[in-house]
Amino acid sequence: MTTGGPSFTNQTLRMVVHPSVSGAAARITLSNRYSPQALEIAAVDVAVQASGGAAKPGTTRHVTFGGSGRLTIAAGAERISDAVPIRVEAEQNLLVSLFVPGTTGVSTWHSDAFDTTYTAVGDHTGDVGADAFDTTTTSWYYLAGLDVVSPTAKGTVVAFGDSITDGYHSSTGTYTRWPDFLARRIADRPGPRKLSVVNAGIGGNRVLTDVPNPWQGVSALKRFDHDALGRPGVKDVILLQGINDIGNNAGPEGRPLTAQDLIDGYRTLIDRAHTAGVRLIGATLMPNKGNGYYTPAAEEIRRDVNEWIRTSGAFDGVVDFDLALRDPADPAALDSAYDSGDHIHPDDAGMRAMADAVDLRLLRH
Repeated sequence: MTTGGPSFTNQTLRMVVHPSVSGAAARITLSNRYSPQALEIAAVDVAVQASGGAAKPGTTRHVTFGGSGRLTIAAGAERISDAVPIRVEAEQNLLVSLFVPGTTGVSTWHSDAFDTTYTAVGDHTGDVGADAFDTTTTSWYYLAGLDVVSPTAKGTVVAFGDSITDGYHSSTGTYTRWPDFLARRIADRPGPRKLSVVNAGIGGNRVLTDVPNPWQGVSALKRFDHDALGRPGVKDVILLQGINDIGNNAGPEGRPLTAQDLIDGYRTLIDRAHTAGVRLIGATLMPNKGNGYYTPAAEEIRRDVNEWIRTSGAFDGVVDFDLALRDPADPAALDSAYDSGDHIHPDDAGMRAMADAVDLRLLRH
């Protein structure tokens, strides 16, 4: 979640959630973490999606927080709901509907959801049909997470990163980000013990410094404890981040970036993960020749950083996305079979190749 989202007045926001594991109950997290004023919510419902903004009849459940259907979330705060008895199936979408009766002001949001959110004037949280929802966006608002109460899932893997993890240039509403493909690979393994996968990517996000555009988030150093280590049941984090630091030559305190700056940032995140009892798996940074980020100096930093990720032993494991997706004939460039066209973001096939590059034995089942 980041700051800078639009304001809403007397509206229902209906958002799609794509769970990676099954269960018999769920909790949702609503966040006002990056908003400057308190948030009033008059009603929250969850239902199984039939199609689009329509719910499957008979599946709508009212969501309570401490037994109440109404809540106020202070500026900078979050609230976790009571457990909602609803059958959740892996990859069966849910719809979460929030009614905000007043004017919210700047919203806490996730700008690039790559899914469809439906909005309506007035309280339509309990509507089965979608007729009232006459406006759509591709962002999430206030909805920061879905926690499935599962008899088989024993932990969480967090994919932490920037737009590549967030799914930029993957197909909207098709769940073809690399963490989605990773979740399917985990689910296909034999045996009952499963891991859920949480996507903690933010487009444009950096390791060391905040991005001037507020919707691209505070630095990884600032958000890592909350966004990664704070997820329910987290056991492993896969870190793919740093290319925005390199591409913007964004070193600490406004000075030019060095490879050592990024390495120092990674070491800080490793130490925090280990203190929390979480394994941190490092991923190499993929090539971007042909993109505006590419310069010979930037390429040298990327290669130096990747060499450290591969050889230092500082991480608890390594995923070599660079090796998996680079052009064998030109290692500074993405393989054309995986290039979305901007020479930095993989297409759907590239996202699948990324997930396939993860050795599942690195994850704690």
